[in-house]
This record gives sequence, structure tokens and C-alpha cells, in this order.
Amino acid sequence: MTASVVLAGARGHGRRHLDNIRRLQARGTVQLAGICELSPLTADEIPDGLGTPEQSADLGALLAATGARIAVICTPIPTHTALALTAAGHGAHMLLEKPPAPSYAEFRRMADGVAKAGVACQIGFQSLGSHAVPAIRRLVAEGAIGEVTGVGGAGAWARDEAYYRRAPWAGRRRLHGTDVVDGVLTNPLAHAVATGLALLGTTRAEDVTRVETELLRANAIESDDTSCVRVRTPRGPVTVAATLCAERPGEPYVVVHGSAGRITFWYKQDRVLLQRAGHGPEELVYGRTDLLENLAGHLAGGDGLLVPPVETGAFMRVVEAVRTAPDPAPLPGHAWRLLAAERRRIVPGIEDLVAAAADRLALYSELGADWAPPEEVSTR
Repeated sequence: MTASVVLAGARGHGRRHLDNIRRLQARGTVQLAGICELSPLTADEIPDGLGTPEQSADLGALLAATGARIAVICTPIPTHTALALTAAGHGAHMLLEKPPAPSYAEFRRMADGVAKAGVACQIGFQSLGSHAVPAIRRLVAEGAIGEVTGVGGAGAWARDEAYYRRAPWAGRRRLHGTDVVDGVLTNPLAHAVATGLALLGTTRAEDVTRVETELLRANAIESDDTSCVRVRTPRGPVTVAATLCAERPGEPYVVVHGSAGRITFWYKQDRVLLQRAGHGPEELVYGRTDLLENLAGHLAGGDGLLVPPVETGAFMRVVEAVRTAPDPAPLPGHAWRLLAAERRRIVPGIEDLVAAAADRLALYSELGADWAPPEEVSTR
């Protein structure tokens, strides 16, 4: 059965959704019925093979006109809850981009409204569609690395100054009095946090007992670009360090630490390295289930949803901790420098510090960074 789809937010990151819809449309899985954008896409902006979908700046009107069964929502973070509830009000199931909301209250309002409407909602953490996630959890359950002591995550990316000028909400904590929380841990490298929680099996809100944050910024923005977080759970800590100011950017990863080994997962590549006592290293590459395809399969044949809202509650506890923490501290001038040719700021040595945080499950201040806060901010 082919599911009709409306895409809300088709420019920027939304272009990837357009390309994915085209891929699935060619397979007969979905059919693009409409595009919701503030200004209509030109014919050149619509990939070949998608025809001439109906366009409107009003998602509700577009859903009513097309009768679309699925809404893909890839719009600014502060709009997620309202648009998700609009889709639910029209009986449309949805793929909602991460982060699902800018605050835990908005997340609960969205999730409760979707549940009341009786529609399916998939949150767009694509890394959780990797077949490596259940494979790693099986290895852990079988005792392949002994007793798990915690999960670390490391993300060292680079973003130029134009990245923060791409949209009014970019790099903001609030905009016109509304929460945005567009920080490194909650948006660009949010997958590291969500994937680390998933590998430990602590994805629900009630799994989080405490969150410790260290939020900093090298760029002239409101939000954080170089930060770390430690999430306390009954199964151990999940510590993630991330930056958008790497001099040498690399692939982000999460690592499960055990008493007899470790499992490293480069989640964008679906690549896993198993290192354990008494064995040589084993490297494996897994497949991945696309989240929109999974949602369509759920509607057509009852496939289990991979990332329903309830499985992102722990991540939203982290978002809430970041939201309510004091504003990110600016890094002192000696801690960063400008790469003029690339128009971006870097924090020398941050790649090594990020890796050390993931390896030792430690915060920046505990690793001796002289620019880190003397005490972490803690949220229960």
C-alpha cells in the first residue's frame, strides 16, 4: 500500500527528506502529495520524479486538501509541537525531526496530543534505525564485554560562522521569548546523546536520575558549541562531549565500556568495533532501516515503530537540563582562535579532550581544561 506524504520544510535539511521521498516513491512505498513551505518551491527545487505536488504555507489546509496519510515535519525547532498537533488533528501520522521539542513541557504536550489523536509518531533519530543498535545490545546482554560501566560519546565537528546565520533561530537559546535550545548537544550532535542512551537501554524519561552539564561557546552566539553532559541512570552514566569547533573534524561515535572490553559504534557509518579480553578486534558494518520507510511499514503491516516519542523521553530530559542551565559561558580568548580562510573558530586540542571525555566518562572540568567551569551545573 502506497502512503501519501506531505513534507513540511523542504529547504535546507528538508532537501534530504525530499530526496528520500523520491527514493521511496520510486519503490512504490510513498507518494508525495504536498509540500508545506512559507514560499513555494520552484520547479527547479523539486527533484525529478516527484511531479508537481500541491503546495501551501498552511499545513492543516494542505493535509485537508490532499488527504495525506503521513506528514514529515522538518521545520524550525520551536514549531515542532504546534505542527505535530496540527498533523494529529487531521489524522495524519508523522515523522517528526529531532529534537522533537525545545522543552520537556512542549514534548509532553506533543506526545500526549499525538497519543490522544491515535496517530503514529516517529522521531527522526536516524541512527536508531541502524541494525547495529540491537546487535550491540545483544552483545552486551550476552556478556561479551563483561559488566557495563557506562557509555561515552564523542563528536568533533566543524561549522563556519555562516552556519549560525543560516536561519534566525540558529545558535539561539530563545527567540522572541520562545525556547529554541539550538545547542551542539541538542541539535547537530543530538544523535550522540540519543544513541548513547539507547545502547545502555535507558531511553525513557524515568530512566534519568540526574543530568550534569558543562555548556560553553567559542562563537558569538547565545547557545553552546563546545559542551559535555553526563546523564546518570540506574544502569550507569552516559557521558557525551561534543564541539562544533574542531580543528580536525572526525566521525562522531559512542562507546560502551565494560569490565572485559568495549564496543565502539560510529553511528553515521553503521560501523562497530568490538574489543574484548581474549579475542582479537572485530569490525562489523551493519545495515539500516530508514525511519520513514519504517513508519510506512508500521501503517501498512504493523511493523514496530523504531523511535516512538516514549523512547526519546530520556533525551528530552537532557534537552530540559540544557534549557534550564545557566547561559553557556564564553570561552576565554586564549582557548580559541579564528581560521580566517575558513571563517570558523576552533578550540585547539578539543578533539583530544572530547575523546578523553568519552573514554573516561568525565566532564571537561574533570579532565583539567583550564577554561571549563570549576564545578558542573547539575539538574535533578
